[in-house]
Amino acid sequence: MTRVGLLGGSFNPAHRGHRRISRFAAQALDLDEIWWLVSPGNPLKEAAGMAPLGPRFRSALRAARGLPIRVSAIERELGTTYTVETIQALRRRYPHTRFVWLMGADNLVQFHRWRDWRRIAALVPIAVIGRPGYDGRAHAARAMGWLRRYVRPAGQARHWTKWRLPALVLLRSPPDPTSATALRAADPCWYNAPHLAFTMKALRDGVTRRPLE
Repeated sequence: MTRVGLLGGSFNPAHRGHRRISRFAAQALDLDEIWWLVSPGNPLKEAAGMAPLGPRFRSALRAARGLPIRVSAIERELGTTYTVETIQALRRRYPHTRFVWLMGADNLVQFHRWRDWRRIAALVPIAVIGRPGYDGRAHAARAMGWLRRYVRPAGQARHWTKWRLPALVLLRSPPDPTSATALRAADPCWYNAPHLAFTMKALRDGVTRRPLE
């Protein structure tokens, strides 16, 4: 069984915060690799501020260099919009892979807004990585009213494949204040940078190995 962490998001743009929590999660959970699922679109985010898929994918490739991370836009191929659909499709397509869902504490705050979020927790273990300014709100999150009974000790995180679902573990990583929101505010046209000016034809999916064209 391959042990894979799934980190989904817009990556608008990808940055060192994504890289650091991925490196931390890989060690804490004893993962073989992590898949960054670059979403074609996010139902909970405004489309107006979303850069095209190509530059977002390319920024993720740059941020993931040197780490056991596969950058993928497989949701576009699967035709899935919501996380619960993506996880179900990945479990069917990769039956010999064990998945754990990775999310920052900021996402736990709004987890109750995700479609079928309880179903997500029943499909895969969830590892929540702390983020500066969100830990207190994450513990008080609406979804935690239901998830709290399923929290596992952080010291047992490496044994997540043996957990009975639902299962949630709260991990504390070295803080990193980097955020995509701040990066976009500093450079609203970040996706026009020359190093991101690649056609979709030049990009290949890290999981399926198919061109993104």
